[in-house]
Amino acid sequence: MIQFALNGQLQKLDQADPNLSILTWLRTKMRLTATKEGCGSGDCGACTVIMGTPDPSGDMRYEAVNSCIALIGSLHGRHLITLEAFQQTPCHPVQQAMIEQHASQCGFCTPGIVMSLIALHAHQAGQPAPRPAVLEALSGNLCRCTGYRPIVAAGQQAMVQQWQPDTPGHPARGLADPARDPILTVDSSGDACLAPPSGARFDAPASLAALIELRRRHPRAQLVAGSTDLALNITQGLARFEHLISVSRVPELRGCQVEDGALVIGAATTFTELRAPLSQYWPAFDGLLERLGSLQIRNRGTLGGNIGNASPIGDMPPALIALGATLVLNGPDGERRLPLESFFLGYKNTDLRPGEFIHSVRLPLPAADTRLFIYKVSKRLDDDISAVLGAFHLTVSDGRVSDCRLAYGGMAATPARARQAESALRGQAWTETTVAAAVAALDQDFSPLSDVRASAEYRRRVAGNLLRRALAASRPDERNQPLTVTDYA
Repeated sequence: MIQFALNGQLQKLDQADPNLSILTWLRTKMRLTATKEGCGSGDCGACTVIMGTPDPSGDMRYEAVNSCIALIGSLHGRHLITLEAFQQTPCHPVQQAMIEQHASQCGFCTPGIVMSLIALHAHQAGQPAPRPAVLEALSGNLCRCTGYRPIVAAGQQAMVQQWQPDTPGHPARGLADPARDPILTVDSSGDACLAPPSGARFDAPASLAALIELRRRHPRAQLVAGSTDLALNITQGLARFEHLISVSRVPELRGCQVEDGALVIGAATTFTELRAPLSQYWPAFDGLLERLGSLQIRNRGTLGGNIGNASPIGDMPPALIALGATLVLNGPDGERRLPLESFFLGYKNTDLRPGEFIHSVRLPLPAADTRLFIYKVSKRLDDDISAVLGAFHLTVSDGRVSDCRLAYGGMAATPARARQAESALRGQAWTETTVAAAVAALDQDFSPLSDVRASAEYRRRVAGNLLRRALAASRPDERNQPLTVTDYA
């Protein structure tokens, strides 16, 4: 059985199909149809809902998520809020601002836009929101009718207004007063499962030991965390998973901490959760993570999922490989560690053994005279997959490259290092002449393919130009300046 709150009301499910999305359950089972289905792939935002999750301190964290690619089992122990929670009067400041700014026309995308802005409002506590914050909140919402100016204006207008629902027992009162959130009364302790008569099964272990035991008994079961990619097999590929095991509730797989000179990131840590601690040590990650999917995706997607998916264009692996990341795997046969670059054996093929799962990633803390550059090239700025991603970790002392690790995504069947280019740089002066030699050596490292995102020739040229860009960005007058989102265009 799973337990959660829906708009303030306790829900208990034990017969739901684990392959069911939250969106489908809302619309077909609960007849809550304000949440719309647009793309079915987490791109358009029409399905946006707000999910409240208790954090380790006991406070509630409210986040906008795509309900079309979030599976029903992920609701255990959480509070799901839909637009129906805001039907009472007076309306929420976001709703009023949308009216006053004429920010809605046909209305199909409006519910998702409103929910994204309400989620931002819950974090702002009536304080002004800078325009970039509003744009980030809306980065996963598409609108065909209005143009975005009035929508952004509505967001900025609403953020400065306080909201305190007057109606007793308001279904979204936790947004204004987390201490009164009904999720606090939901029993989410212990392991949870769904086992309907259809035969499909969903398990959500609450400890590492329970997860290892499930993997021992069911080594072929499909692991799931945020399901931002896995659910596409259901919504787009019409697949059906007979057994899903969620890793999201295992404490040992969550969070970031420093251990023995390394930043350790749990595999089930979301991109939203890891952004601040990771960027603290390597500021280049902040711009990359701002462009990794949309905010809705970052609120659900996990580091372990991005790695385990083994996509050649996944955003995180090249940067982690450039830093010399170590992957920690676990399972019934115990823990083992290997360099992340050795984990990828071929296209969508990894060194993961039967019953194993990704436990965490270990990143050595930065040393003196080192700098990380990350550049992502894609067809559009927000919510897009990269055509080429270059990550360069350089140690430059007295104008000479004493060490370097160059990694790329989109250039081969797996994320990979450019070892010939590294050899051309290592021990040489950090100059245009040396970089030109390294760029020429990239032809020995990669033979990229042409596809819908880019031609092979385009990828070759971009890969070299990104290395030239790192040289330009490392000039003495710019060396200590933080990189901005424009550095990742």
